[in-house]
Amino acid sequence: MLRAAGVGVGDEVVVPAFGNVEVAEAVATAGAVPVFADIDPVTYCLDTSVVEAAVTPRTVALVVVHRFGRPADIARLYGLGQRHGLLVLEQGESEAPYDEVAQRRERASYLDAKLRGVQTPDGGVGHTYQQYVVRVPGNGRPDRDVFARALRARGVECRVPVKTPVHRLPEFRRCVSLPETERAADETLALPVDASLTKRDMHRIVSACNALGGLLQPAF
Repeated sequence: MLRAAGVGVGDEVVVPAFGNVEVAEAVATAGAVPVFADIDPVTYCLDTSVVEAAVTPRTVALVVVHRFGRPADIARLYGLGQRHGLLVLEQGESEAPYDEVAQRRERASYLDAKLRGVQTPDGGVGHTYQQYVVRVPGNGRPDRDVFARALRARGVECRVPVKTPVHRLPEFRRCVSLPETERAADETLALPVDASLTKRDMHRIVSACNALGGLLQPAF
């Protein structure tokens, strides 16, 4: 798609580092240079102001990735693209049937109301909860990883959504400051909100999470 749009050697394409490596790989395959920009800490998608600061005379495009079912601020990003004459490409997520999305939203609403000690996601407009991503704040130790292991020991499936930001990978390592990306990679944890979960399953998730609140106290 990038090559077909005329992106090639020497061009720069702004992409997120928080997410899958495939986007950066596609840029590199086209012969262009991926330029990593930081994310908005609420949406986990590209932060428009940071993207604007990353634009140079060599920038020809940006790739907007919608994350976890939470849409990016696409209107502002398209506006930025128009101001700078950039190609704006979107990478979406697979769409689920309406009934499935409705059930995920119902389960997410339950978790929003019941969870304690973790930062629940901002629902935002159009959130489909492809993943229900909470934050487990760090205190100078791997609280998120300890929390995740403890949840699994209690029978709750959970996963770290982005284990390593792309700019930390050897093939794309950059000396770039992406504080929100780094923080999100260290703190986020996806809890289950599958349509197949029963009320008992949801209660078990809440009970397990809330029982671990002591892990979130400041380390001395």
